[in-house]
Amino acid sequence: MKPKDEKKLAAIALAAYRLVASRGLSAVTLADIAREAGIATSTLYVYYAAKEELLNALYEQAKTAAFGRYVEHDDGAAPVRARLRRIWLNMLENRLRHHAETVFIEQYYHSSFMSAANRALSARLAGHFTALLESGQRAEVLKPVALPFLLALILGSIKETAALLMAGAVPDDEASRATGFQLCWDAIKA
Repeated sequence: MKPKDEKKLAAIALAAYRLVASRGLSAVTLADIAREAGIATSTLYVYYAAKEELLNALYEQAKTAAFGRYVEHDDGAAPVRARLRRIWLNMLENRLRHHAETVFIEQYYHSSFMSAANRALSARLAGHFTALLESGQRAEVLKPVALPFLLALILGSIKETAALLMAGAVPDDEASRATGFQLCWDAIKA
């Protein structure tokens, strides 16, 4: 069997991310993705037999890559606030640089396409972050509330800060990013 062309795989992924970001996950077809990627629909079927197979593969790829970017330069020995700041800034940067991919991850996660394997992957990767939050709660640095509330505040502040930066409502500079994190920190600190 001939190996799959990495350039075509990358084109398929980028096309899918862009289309999902602009149209929504359920509105995108394999034919749309093939057209956007500049390949024949029949070629796309050589790579992925069905939409679900494509989406599952893309989520695994995107989520794993995003997680690597989230935890880049995370120093496990640093204080909780410093670690959360590093991860928060990394997640913000990821959302800004890989916006379509991030939208895809979010839409797929909340869709009926989400496979059991990808649910397990997501939970495993989130374990790094939840362990950090739990350690912050044990050290009485973070509010003693259910973790989903902390996660909602953190993720929501990243999403909205990115939206402000992308819209030009605030300058995309260190001061704006620092303000975004500080407001998040003020909401979650004990």
